[in-house]
Amino acid sequence: MNAFDLHGKAILITGASSGLGRQSAITLSRYGARLIITGRDQKRLQKTFDLLEGSGHEKIIADLSVEKDVENLTQRISKINGVLYSVGISSIVPAAFLQKEEIEKVFDTNFKSILYLNTALLRQKKFEQAASILFISTISAKYPYVGGSLYVSAKTALEGYARVLALELAKKKIRVNCLRPAFVKGSMLEQTKEELSEEVIKQIDKKQPLGLGEPADVANTVVFFMSDASKWITGTNLVLGGG
Repeated sequence: MNAFDLHGKAILITGASSGLGRQSAITLSRYGARLIITGRDQKRLQKTFDLLEGSGHEKIIADLSVEKDVENLTQRISKINGVLYSVGISSIVPAAFLQKEEIEKVFDTNFKSILYLNTALLRQKKFEQAASILFISTISAKYPYVGGSLYVSAKTALEGYARVLALELAKKKIRVNCLRPAFVKGSMLEQTKEELSEEVIKQIDKKQPLGLGEPADVANTVVFFMSDASKWITGTNLVLGGG
C-alpha cells in the first residue's frame, strides 16, 4: 500500500489562485486527490483549475474576509479529508510606522479570515475522521526580520491557534500542523525584492545552504501532511529552510 496515495481524499485549498496554493493544488492532483480550490481572483483560479490532473475537482470564488463568502463556501462543500490554508499577504513596515489600516489588513488576511473559515468548517462538521489541517506559516516565526512585526505576529498567532486546535481535535484523530517555509521563488520573493533590494535577496540566498526553494519543494511536503504517511504527526511546525 502506498501511504502517499491520495485517491479517495477530498482536499480544500485556500489561496489556490497563485503561489504555494496553486503549486500545492497541482501536485496534490497528481497524487490522486479530489480538490476544492478557492480564491478571490476568478481568472487566476481558473488557470489553476485548468492545470489540475484527474477529475471531479471544484473551484469556488470566495473572499475569506467576507462573511457571506465564507458561508457560501462552507455550504457548498461536502465532507473533506484535509484543508490547506495557503492564503496570506506579506508586510515590511518598521514598528514605528505601523498604521491601523495596515495592521487590520495583515491580521484580517493572515489570521482572522483563516479562523472564520476553519470555525465554520468545524461547526458544520465538514471534516472526516482522521482529516489533516495544514497552515502555511513562515520561517520568520522562528527567525524574524527587521520590518516584519506585523507579518511575523500574524503567523505566530496562527501557530498558537494550530497548537490548541491540535489538542482539541486529537480525539477525532484530526491532525493539525504548520509549515514554516523560508523564501521560495515566486511572487512573494519578487515583492520583497521590490520593497527592499536585489542585494537583500542575495543575502537571503547565502544564508540558506541549499539555496532558495521552489514552490514544488513546499508542495511535496504538503502531499506528505495530507497523506496517511503523516497520521502520527500533529501540533508541529516544520521548517523548510534549505538548512
